[in-house]
Amino acid sequence: MKILVVGGGGREHAIAAALARNTTTEIFSVMAKRNPGIGDIAKNVLLVKETEVSRIVAFAQENKLDYAFIGPESPLEAGIVDALEAAGIPCVGPVKSAARIETDKAFCREMMEREGIAGLPKYRVFHSSPEAEEFIQNYEGDLVVKPIGLTGGKGVRIMGEQVDRSGAIEYVRSLNGEAVLEERLIGEEFTLQAFVDGTHLIPMPLVQDHKRAFEGDIGLNTGGMGSYSMPDHMLPFVTKSDYTKAIEIMKAAVAAMERAGQPYKGILYGQFMNTAQGPKVIEFNARFGDPEAMNVLSLLTTDLSEIVHHIAEGTLLPSHVSFDAQATVCKYLVPEGYPESPHAGEVITVGPHSNALLYYANVEKTGEVLVTQTSRTLAFVGIGETLAQAEQAAEQAASEVKGRVRHRRDIGTDALLEKRIAHMKELR
Repeated sequence: MKILVVGGGGREHAIAAALARNTTTEIFSVMAKRNPGIGDIAKNVLLVKETEVSRIVAFAQENKLDYAFIGPESPLEAGIVDALEAAGIPCVGPVKSAARIETDKAFCREMMEREGIAGLPKYRVFHSSPEAEEFIQNYEGDLVVKPIGLTGGKGVRIMGEQVDRSGAIEYVRSLNGEAVLEERLIGEEFTLQAFVDGTHLIPMPLVQDHKRAFEGDIGLNTGGMGSYSMPDHMLPFVTKSDYTKAIEIMKAAVAAMERAGQPYKGILYGQFMNTAQGPKVIEFNARFGDPEAMNVLSLLTTDLSEIVHHIAEGTLLPSHVSFDAQATVCKYLVPEGYPESPHAGEVITVGPHSNALLYYANVEKTGEVLVTQTSRTLAFVGIGETLAQAEQAAEQAASEVKGRVRHRRDIGTDALLEKRIAHMKELR
């Protein structure tokens, strides 16, 4: 089986590594910059932007590839799945119209409202700056300001936390009024990812991501500084009822897409806020999260290549998907100054990490020398019977990296988890 992995980040390294566990699967890669980890796995690599659809299709045809696995959101928005499938290459990833569940936040909210899908926050869609500004000016309470299009996980502004009222107005102006304004949800975030074959939805272990740049959940939002999952695949501040509701919301979204003639195939990522009233949808993503992909794929015990086949054929069953009953902690190393003014071009040295998995991200390798770029550099995933064991493995590996990089030492610690549990108890 020949499978193309599109994308060159930590998420895509995790996808390629999981596919490569089947020794009969050949990995091919398309990425804008060479990821050292993917480069070591792939039989053939095409270095182009992931949105250069025609070149990617030609590469796939030349190499007679069987399937494609799309990592990032930008090629989905560019219609890469539509083009590959038209060329006879089935994909793990939705067609452009179905990917709008992520790429068009107005579409997502309006679809949820139209279909009566639970977990919808109060929201308003705006296409005019003066109207949005007036709404902000008169709104009582805190608001979340979201650009309608893709943000790379960094484009949301929270009025009352990150910006004041005038700052929110200024931000809306910078978006030319193309914004979704939502009530600010209070609670604890969790991520539920699932494999979807158009009809069937098979969930993966729950993960909690940490977007804020610095320890203690302070600083700007990032693409994700790290994440963790528990041995029972749940989270201690998410009840079974909360979990069931989140799954039903995801299933309802998939069913709605199918009824609309836009069957959803690939990975569906639900970002939820667990509130006093239960889970509310922060957003859906049309692909794996980064770093959350590294947590769940590191635990996958069934053959990802076979899962790809069943997604393409629409024959995915729960028996095709299983995960090891262990905890994971993922810690990202980032350049000093990240995210505002990252120091690129710095040499780093990876130390001993036999107890943790290493996934490369935005880093260049020349010979045996690793050099930082402008985004997240590499990640370690610790796995253990307990969260403490997994955290210790990830922290030990991350602490051994030498050079001008840093990481959040608090991710996966008992202290941070207890803080989450206490917050949820306080709300309820």
